[in-house]
Amino acid sequence: MEVTQGVRFDTLGLSPEIMRALEKKGYALSTPVQAGSIPPMMAWKDLTAKAPTGTGKTFAFGIPIIEHIDPESAAVQAVILAPTRELALQITAEMREIAQFKTGVRMVCLYGGQPIGKQIDALKKKPQVVIATPGRLSDHLKRRTVRLDKVETVVLDEADRMLDMGFIHDVTRLLDQMKSRRNLGLFSATISREVMDIAWVYQRDAEEITVRADEENKPDIQQYRLDVPMDQKLDAVEQIVGWGDYDRVMIFCNTKGSTERVSHLLQLRGLDAQCIHGDIPQQKREKVMAKFRRGELRIFVATDVAARGIDVDDVDAVINYDVPEENEYYVHRIGRTGRAKRHGVAFTLVSDYPAMVRLGDIAKHTRNEITPVTLEGGQLKKAGQD
Repeated sequence: MEVTQGVRFDTLGLSPEIMRALEKKGYALSTPVQAGSIPPMMAWKDLTAKAPTGTGKTFAFGIPIIEHIDPESAAVQAVILAPTRELALQITAEMREIAQFKTGVRMVCLYGGQPIGKQIDALKKKPQVVIATPGRLSDHLKRRTVRLDKVETVVLDEADRMLDMGFIHDVTRLLDQMKSRRNLGLFSATISREVMDIAWVYQRDAEEITVRADEENKPDIQQYRLDVPMDQKLDAVEQIVGWGDYDRVMIFCNTKGSTERVSHLLQLRGLDAQCIHGDIPQQKREKVMAKFRRGELRIFVATDVAARGIDVDDVDAVINYDVPEENEYYVHRIGRTGRAKRHGVAFTLVSDYPAMVRLGDIAKHTRNEITPVTLEGGQLKKAGQD
């Protein structure tokens, strides 16, 4: 079923505590993915939801989870799995907002890179909701620091990415441990072969909803292609940032080494830039991300995996320093700008023929219009214009 409209939250039969949390956020009307997901999940049905990034998925599964929690019980009743610690932390923050007026609801976030002892202490407080990366939750299960035999709801967020990253065995092992499961929600930007396999094995009579990136919820993003020699890419970045006078820019690179190099060279040019990637300690990553969220960092350089779960609503521009290796990466990258009905802009730097072919392929498969431009004397011109 395709869902194109939101509904008023007060038509969904939600508790006064949840309605109060939504009113505090200023939310009266749901997004389409919330309208399609909340009723079946409230009715304990399995659900497969295909929806673009940035469409409000956490509230779509988070509201039914919190409504179902029995605060009197000390058992883990819901598990939300996410591919990266950044996304797990982001989901936890939003879940806390949903549950803020529900007394007795406790939650914990479990992810690698944080001392396991600290998480074991948190688990001793008997949380009913566990948000976790699959690897770390598997660790806790092996150590017997968490029990999943009473879990009723499981959600896999960004299921396609999670399974792409090689977590399929962890995920299936975890699902096999949850014998009391009543419903499973799969939320994904694309329904890959692996997502379909999980659905086929672990879901029964699932509701299926699709939220298309149509004109209504498709972000307003002007997309440009800039052909520049490899040794002039940094000049191009500096010119773009100066041309648009952008306050908040995300730059994407394909490798960890590139993120380090690009942020360092931008710093040498006097630009306020910092990077994150998988090898940077978690504490430092969170510090850099928090700075960017607060608007205290102008340029944020990241790899695709490290940037998952960074939910910043007002990125002025995205620059693809490298052409992404996957079509979906392009969609996720540019989706950082143009959120919340704002106008966004994305630039992709192309330095050789293979990169040009890749970008052409991306444009075709994602149905995005990418305009070739040049930067001359600080002015942006369509390629071929005088």
